[in-house]
Amino acid sequence: QVQVVESGGGLVQPGGSLRLSCAASGSIFSIGAMGWYRQAPGKQREMVAKITGDGRTNYADSVKGRFTISRDNAKKSVHLQMNDLRSEDTAVYYCNGYLRSAASWSTYWGQGTQVTVSS
Repeated sequence: QVQVVESGGGLVQPGGSLRLSCAASGSIFSIGAMGWYRQAPGKQREMVAKITGDGRTNYADSVKGRFTISRDNAKKSVHLQMNDLRSEDTAVYYCNGYLRSAASWSTYWGQGTQVTVSS
């Protein structure tokens, strides 16, 4: 069974940093694009950062220059380094991966990890 699991959320003060990690496991034959999304209370889920299989990245305007996405294909993982965090970054962060199992390519979501930015 293929799954993706996030880790690294928590409580941080404004201006601080956090690093989120996401690992895919199970019978995975190939890994395509992976990304991070977030959902704040009362708001829709939004894309934060994405990275393609060949390393091309895309960021939401609100996090450009502060967040960095990276991937480790050998470990089937993706990371999100978040610096200069602001209160508006508070949300549940979800990992998303486009993965090929024995059956087919599908999109998989993690269960989410809470990030709270507060003094």
